[in-house]
Amino acid sequence: MSAAQTAELNALSPLDGRYAGKVAALRSLLSEAALMRHRVRVEVEWLIALSELGLAELQPFSPDAQARLRAVVERFDDAAAGRVKAIERRTNHDVKAIEYFLKEQVRDDAELSSSSEFIHFACTSEDVNNTSHALMLGSARDQVLLPALAAIVDRLRRFAHELANVPMLSRTHGQSASPTTVGKEFANVVARLERARDAIAAVPMLAKMNGAVGNYNAHLAAYPELDWEAFSRRFVESLGLAFNPYTIQIEPHDYMAELFDAIARANTILIDLDRDLWGYVSLGYFRQRLREGEVGSSTMPHKVNPIDFENSEGNLGLANALLRHLAEKLPISRWQRDLTDSTVLRNVGVALGYTLLAYDSCARGLDKLEVDAARLEQDLEGAWEVLAEPIQTVLRRYGVPDPYEQLKALTRGRGITRDDLRAFIARLAVPEEVRARLLEMTPAGYTGKAAELARRI
Repeated sequence: MSAAQTAELNALSPLDGRYAGKVAALRSLLSEAALMRHRVRVEVEWLIALSELGLAELQPFSPDAQARLRAVVERFDDAAAGRVKAIERRTNHDVKAIEYFLKEQVRDDAELSSSSEFIHFACTSEDVNNTSHALMLGSARDQVLLPALAAIVDRLRRFAHELANVPMLSRTHGQSASPTTVGKEFANVVARLERARDAIAAVPMLAKMNGAVGNYNAHLAAYPELDWEAFSRRFVESLGLAFNPYTIQIEPHDYMAELFDAIARANTILIDLDRDLWGYVSLGYFRQRLREGEVGSSTMPHKVNPIDFENSEGNLGLANALLRHLAEKLPISRWQRDLTDSTVLRNVGVALGYTLLAYDSCARGLDKLEVDAARLEQDLEGAWEVLAEPIQTVLRRYGVPDPYEQLKALTRGRGITRDDLRAFIARLAVPEEVRARLLEMTPAGYTGKAAELARRI
């Protein structure tokens, strides 16, 4: 057994064990090593920006020196992360360890070594941390989560178009109701997820570089003549982030709460989808494609369980529990700073990991689905009572007395046949062309604009 397999078997979290392969795309973006790499990047870019500020004590770096500094970020690997961790064991401070690591990197560089005291200049740890977290979250959202969600939306859209004309009996309160089409039901989810996806994408990643309590105290003590707020804004925006001018020691994480709430809303829509599809599989509206060698039950050979939708639902629940805690906790800090956010933020990767795992399961389940047209038709043929709605509505137009009550007496709480309905229609005092139109109606044909709406999504 390989070392990797042993590590997976002994992992405390299933995200790093059983499901490690399915969430691998997030590991390079949200792991502790990734946080270290982003911290190194922020410190390097801050140092380079300072060198270009015209400070008498810090001359501009040559292009080669800038390239050497940025190479520290580019080659930051597990060995470098291990070195940072070793320094942290001595300092008991993770960001100070980054500063000392960078000082080691420039110690023997003739051009850079004299500038080492400008590494982490005027910064509080949270200047580096909040910027790093914003970069990490932006990358995870844009490179992994949104594409995974878009793939689900695209698959649902294809279902909506392909199955736009396939009629299906609706169920409200679990009881037979006005028919729809299979495609229209998928279109409903597409519309909801598109709005949710847009909300996730619209959240700006905020950051600050304003010192210990957000007032540029140390900056102005050292260089009172400089416009540090303008400089900090330019620096933050150069990283592709939005500048937050009003903070305490920490960037207050309100944007994180917006982002996590937005992801949780998308996840809730998918829970709804998972449960509906689970039910439709149970009704036989969908079959699931078989996989060679797969077993559905250890004792019942016939079973083909909707496990992908069940796994998706379960992991979405875990994700949302964490996302909602993050959204509720992170914007709260005692006075200017406490450390409760620090330990909680280390679980962002867990929350997004369960989200990605759930998206993967949902996508797998969708890829197995096949419509059972015969089963859909069978249900529709057994539900002639659903035509009570259109008939009583038409009768209202033509002034027939108590049309709702008449149809209620005929249909409520019991099934009726096509012949029962035709006999009722034959007795109605309505124009002959209206009677003919009512007699032509079938449950499968009573789908309104469902097909049009499905094709339009």
